[in-house]
Amino acid sequence: MKISTNWTDYECLDAGGGEKLERFGKFIFRRPEPQAMWNVSDYQNWQNVDGFYHRNNEGGGYWDFKTKLPEFWTIKYKELTFKISPTNFKHTGIFPEQATNWDFIIDKIQKAKRKVKVLNLFAYTGGATLAASYAGASVVHVDAARGMVEWAKENAKLSHLENKEIRYIVDDCLKFVEREIRRGNKYDAIIMDPPSYGRGPNKEVWKFDKNIYYLITKCMQVLSDNPLFFLINSYTTGISSMVLENILKTTLLIKYPKGIVTSGEVGLPITKNNLVLPCGIYGLWEEKEN
Repeated sequence: MKISTNWTDYECLDAGGGEKLERFGKFIFRRPEPQAMWNVSDYQNWQNVDGFYHRNNEGGGYWDFKTKLPEFWTIKYKELTFKISPTNFKHTGIFPEQATNWDFIIDKIQKAKRKVKVLNLFAYTGGATLAASYAGASVVHVDAARGMVEWAKENAKLSHLENKEIRYIVDDCLKFVEREIRRGNKYDAIIMDPPSYGRGPNKEVWKFDKNIYYLITKCMQVLSDNPLFFLINSYTTGISSMVLENILKTTLLIKYPKGIVTSGEVGLPITKNNLVLPCGIYGLWEEKEN
């Protein structure tokens, strides 16, 4: 498991009973967490929170704020800065467990010692985009939600990357890749974080289990002759990281046999008890280092 251990502005304070207790800067939130299936021995610290997200029976939910929060605030991860603002869907604008992947992206691009062009699909608020840009890559950032793309632009400005080579696209990711194939554009690295289910700006339907293999095969057609890495993240319930590994072995590794394929989970350390909270999976094809 890849664990994001280098945070200072974020902390998973505790987890259990189907919830997690987190600190984003100076604010503490209590949110649902299906993976936290164990019991909590002491809920005393769970009562004094700034925000509590309640699930309802229909699958949605709502925030109960105990503190008057600013419209947004910022937290830093190393040299990157992120805007934080709780949304109606329980999210805050960042997935802190992805920091371990940001570290990989920065390290891999900087070690390449060549100009790297990155395509970031389902790019959300741009954590991976910022990492790749900070490392010196040119980045094409694609997401179907205009609001998330605008949020990513704000994060780039906060991180002093607004003048770097980042191109922002509001589009259905699969349709964008198909157009890039026709245009003959190529990328040295591809990052994707596809949802379990989603809709594009023109109501295009995305289902992870139905579409992921096809999307990967299409993405292979926009990879350069000397690719650096291909990283897939997923939060889809019931999908094993071995599924991603097997897909990459039967696609990327056949076309680029000199690379290596790995997979696993990403997680967060829990401060209270030294447990690890599993948060998602990844699959990775990468160029072998000399």
